[in-house]
Parts: sequence; structure tokens; C-alpha cells
Amino acid sequence: QVQLVESGGGLVQAGGSLRLSCAASGDTFSRYIMGWFRQTPGKEREFVARITPFASNTYYADSVKGRLTISRDNAKNTVYLQMTNLKPEDTAVYYCAASIPGYSKRYSYPNSYDYWGQGTQVTVSS
Repeated sequence: QVQLVESGGGLVQAGGSLRLSCAASGDTFSRYIMGWFRQTPGKEREFVARITPFASNTYYADSVKGRLTISRDNAKNTVYLQMTNLKPEDTAVYYCAASIPGYSKRYSYPNSYDYWGQGTQVTVSS
């Protein structure tokens, strides 16, 4: 079992940048595919990005390609989301999640993830 704690959210003006971190503990971090999702009130949780266990592959939602970058440091048990050129529509609670790889899993969907952090608020003002 792994515990996840996000940090780095806050208030930023449009066009600005933030870096979110997600620290993992309790299990071997490199076992997991790591993902970032976001959610706004009244909407379903939305896929943002994911990264394979040894960072060989990354995947992004179309809405964030070229602006957000996911990375991980397995030595520090941490996954990051570097956010640049932020837009008001990026405002959401951001969650990191860990998934034990499985053949039938679809990693753009929240139900393919086994563990979740508590979330961190990102607010982008116009």
C-alpha cells in the first residue's frame, strides 16, 4: 500500500507557472504508474497526465499538451507536475494517483488507479 501527499498548489495569474509535487511512502514507488487528475465542482475527475514506472513514457490530455509536464524521481519517491502558461480553465483540485500496472487497465480513467492523494487546489486568475 502506498500513501500519497500532494503539495505546491496555490493562486497564480493566467500565464504563470506552478510545480506540484506528490510524495509517496509505504511501498516501492517504482512499482507504480503515476498519474495526475483534476476535478472541479460538479464535474467528474479528469485525466491530466501519467508516467510509466521508470519514466520511459508519458501521456497527456490534449488540453494540457505543451503546457504541463509530468516527471518523477524514484530516488525521492516523488512525482511532479510542472505547469506553465496556466489558464483560468486549469483551475481545479489536482490529485495524484498510483496504479499497479495491469493488462486490462485503462490509465486515463480514475478507476484504474489504486491509491489517491488528498488533492491540492490550483486557482488561476484571469
